This record gives sequence, C-alpha cells and structure tokens, in this order.
Amino acid sequence: MCTLYANTKGRELIRNLFRVSDNRAATVDLKDAILPSDIAPVVRLAEDGERELVNLSWGFIRHGPGKAPRRVVNSRDDQVRGNPFWRDSFLHRRCLVPATAYSEPKGVKPARWYWFAINDDDPRPLFAFPGIWRRYVGPLKKDGPRVELDVYSIITTTPNDLTASINHDRMPVLLTSEAEWETWLRGRPDEAFTLCHPYAAHRMRIAGSGLEKRDLSVRLI
Repeated sequence: MCTLYANTKGRELIRNLFRVSDNRAATVDLKDAILPSDIAPVVRLAEDGERELVNLSWGFIRHGPGKAPRRVVNSRDDQVRGNPFWRDSFLHRRCLVPATAYSEPKGVKPARWYWFAINDDDPRPLFAFPGIWRRYVGPLKKDGPRVELDVYSIITTTPNDLTASINHDRMPVLLTSEAEWETWLRGRPDEAFTLCHPYAAHRMRIAGSGLEKRDLSVRLI
C-alpha cells in the first residue's frame, strides 16, 4: 500500500516527457512528500481526446450514511475491474500520476521510511503510476458542506523482491515508457490491465531512508 510519494520535477519536464501541450498544462508545485488528500499533478485525456496536465486531489472518497468520509488512495489490481467502487473509473477515466519516488515503512514506533526510485543517470527520474480518477460530489468531513472535487487513486499490485524486503503487502504499479502511457490512457480495458504487474526489481533501487515520512534529504544510495 502506497500512502506517500514524491514529485520533484517541474512543469516543463513533466509536460515534455508526457507530451502535453503548453496551453493544456497547469502550474505544478514540486513536492518532496505527497500525502493522501494533497493536490498533485495528473495527466489525463481531455474531452477532445488530447492529453492535459491538471491538479487533482489524491484519494477517492468513500462516504456512507452516518459515517465520516474517508480517503481511499490505492486501488488494487485484483479489484479494479470487478469492484463497483473502482470499475467505472477503470473503464472510462484512466490517468497517469507523475512521480519521482515512492515510500514504504518498515517496522513500527518508530517506523523507518524507505524511498524507492527507478535506475537512471538522473538520481530521481520521472515515471508514472497508472491511476484512475472521478468527480466526487459530497462532503469532505462528516456533516460538512457539499463540494465537487476531481480525485484520483493509483493502482497497486503484488510487490517485487525489492519492495517486499521492506513491505510485504503491496507496491504501486510503475510505468516508464511512452508506449505504456499511451496504452494506459487510450487502450482497451483488457490492454490496459496487462500493464498491472510488479516492476522489475533489478530496474529499481532504494534511494534513501529516514525516520521521518517527509525526509528526502537522506543520503542517496
């Protein structure tokens, strides 16, 4: 399960890598720690079918009668096609979530947080989580006012050996090529689903660790 990631690249790098026109790209804030409910950049298809870079809120919102709304930031690959909470978004509203690292905890009280990145000459190269998005209409807090908000969730899968050395539960799916990004955004659902598998462990590294969730200033390995 991923509840913390980073995007330390600016608007122009994201826009150029993901082939988004300048007039379709929102302003992007560099963030070394993106947490549930934070606003972060997402690449999706606009109504005319062109890619756009927008800022959405992380986490679908589950809201039941008499219950406080809660964020659900990850969607499991073994549920995304069958669970009604995810299915329509997977079929019709897939997106890409730019990132430069994600973090998983090991141990408790205090947990040590480990940051994972992909191998490249750049110490923090951009990649994308495959995501899904939807328009949420309702309160953000129990008995709060009704709002309209576009939210996103990232797809997780079984962990590869590297991630499993820290977290034996789940890892986010990672996409690193234009062909994968195009398939996720425009492919048929069955084609997109073939991308939902663990990223090769030998193509990744642990980029650092620390006792604070937001600590990205640790020594790179």
